[in-house]
Amino acid sequence: MRAVVQRVMQASVSVGDELVSSIGRGLCVLVGVSRDDTPKDMEYMVRKILNLRIFDDDKEKRWAHSVKDKNFEILCVSQFTLYCVLKGNKPDFHQSMAADQSQAFYEEFLQQMRTAYQPDKIKDGRFGAYMQVSIQNDGPVTIQLESPPQQGKSKAEKAKVARQQKWEKKAGAEATEGTTDAKLEQVTEQLSQTST
Repeated sequence: MRAVVQRVMQASVSVGDELVSSIGRGLCVLVGVSRDDTPKDMEYMVRKILNLRIFDDDKEKRWAHSVKDKNFEILCVSQFTLYCVLKGNKPDFHQSMAADQSQAFYEEFLQQMRTAYQPDKIKDGRFGAYMQVSIQNDGPVTIQLESPPQQGKSKAEKAKVARQQKWEKKAGAEATEGTTDAKLEQVTEQLSQTST
């Protein structure tokens, strides 16, 4: 799992003209789910988000309190584009979990957040909808989180890395194919001029 955690003064999610959710001070969290994620990834992410110390204490000591310590709200927004791989200049999202699976996974993530904190403090957008997310970033403070590889899924992780490397190599080759041909022609021309 990946998350982009933003400390905010306020944040909201709308779909069209409808306001879906809004919070005051707290965190706006963009959440991405990969096709290889497991419940252990979810547990890790819930723990990290709720205990991340990015708020000041009462004496203005920085990085002292978590969202739970401050009793602030959290707005979560599903964000499959966090698992983007560029194919040339075009984004590809094959590493994201399929929509039907990821919706159930994401809803379970929200449930765990509510269970570990306070249900009324956890808000979210609308899964799969075209959303407008408005935030007032406080600081700005933005933290990127990623669940670590689990020992129990080492084979899956190796396969995931291999697929990613293969994909990126293919994408890079396609993106630079024209450039490589042009360089080859340029070098050939320079060599022929030198030999004459």
